[in-house]
Amino acid sequence: MDQILEAIESNASAEQFAKVSIPESYRGVCVLKEDVEMFAGVPSADKDPRKSLKIKEVPVPEIAPDECLVGMMASSINFNTVWSSVFEPVSTFGSLTKLAREGSWAKRHDLPYQVVGSDGAGVVLKVGAAVRVWKPGDRVTVHCNFVDDQDPTSHNDSMLGSNQRIWGYETNFGGLAELSVVKANQLMPKPAHLTWEESSVNALCNSTSYRMLVSKNGAHMKQGDVVLIWGATGGIGAYAVQYVLNGGGIPVGVVSSPDKADILRKMGCEAVIDRKTAGYKFWNDDNTHNESEWRRLGSDIRGLVGEDPDIVFEHPGRSTFGASMYVVKKGGTVVTCAATSGYMLEFDNRFFWMRLKKLVGSHFANYQEAWEANRLIAKGMIQPVLSKTFALEQTGEAAFQVHKNLHEGKIGVLCMAPKPGLGITNPELRAKVGESKLSYFKQ
Repeated sequence: MDQILEAIESNASAEQFAKVSIPESYRGVCVLKEDVEMFAGVPSADKDPRKSLKIKEVPVPEIAPDECLVGMMASSINFNTVWSSVFEPVSTFGSLTKLAREGSWAKRHDLPYQVVGSDGAGVVLKVGAAVRVWKPGDRVTVHCNFVDDQDPTSHNDSMLGSNQRIWGYETNFGGLAELSVVKANQLMPKPAHLTWEESSVNALCNSTSYRMLVSKNGAHMKQGDVVLIWGATGGIGAYAVQYVLNGGGIPVGVVSSPDKADILRKMGCEAVIDRKTAGYKFWNDDNTHNESEWRRLGSDIRGLVGEDPDIVFEHPGRSTFGASMYVVKKGGTVVTCAATSGYMLEFDNRFFWMRLKKLVGSHFANYQEAWEANRLIAKGMIQPVLSKTFALEQTGEAAFQVHKNLHEGKIGVLCMAPKPGLGITNPELRAKVGESKLSYFKQ
């Protein structure tokens, strides 16, 4: 790996990179098939990623004609890495077995271990024979939409592809590793003013928020829209706040502490609800809905911005979903991408159908959406929400902190990068953006 690092740090040419020796193996953060039952009978909250995520030396796979080998400088923790590590809601090894049925190249993924991770920033080291746009030495970020571009169902919106998958979650060879294998159509230019770790945390969450709010495939927010954002300082919520502000909307951010409320105000979000201080109880003790608490939330929103939300940015799931469907205004839209508090959702359909509301399901982003979201990062118009950075050996602890909601924004992981702060090639743009904007979440 030393030769690869030397080439990256010296900004070697494509010809020089082509001469770099690729090792036979690399270190990756893995879950093991033999460990699938290790948490059997353990409550979800007590399952510990530090026990299941292991650093292994694994062979470098051969790359397919449409793939690239990337030297991964940094990656990040997403909730899907936590799900992989605690084998919930199902083990991801089933996805690898299913993928392996699709052909000879796909069979590489079905292994007794899975290298996890669905974000990354690094340098292209090697390209397959069919790769046209990218070359060795290109500095890139990686988005996680793993899709077959020969499948006709992928060509209107690749997220509707019949075999669409999430790289590093439903595939092998993910980003929490020194090297990674990705399809060429997962690559995007690395933002030149950002460090490796700042660049590595954006693709999944930033692209998800873009599709949910900006894209015609999501809520298609317009100027002046009031948007209620749950978890507004979390991984996707913090990007959502920025998109609403950039797009001329009015964000109402929901957080769980005064410190998080302060972060939102620094970002320019004036309407903030501290849900712990408010003490909302959307569920009664007998597991029925508490409609009076939905009304109280609606009243609090109107007290801040004078009207009901046009859009609710929903991802907690069971704990908040009934309230979200109630408070969104008549004809408004609830857009949802996750269910971190439970995926069996309930709401009062009377307030849905009689008030002509819309519910939009949203899952990651297609290549165009991810590219546009990355372009805004690269232009300094949307900022990374990095809070902490861990070493590769500390990935278990990093995932544990996400599992226990002990973090703000996103957590980065250094893979090949020897220390934080490297990778900036446009310091002028960084100075123009300002360190204060890049540091809202840093601890």
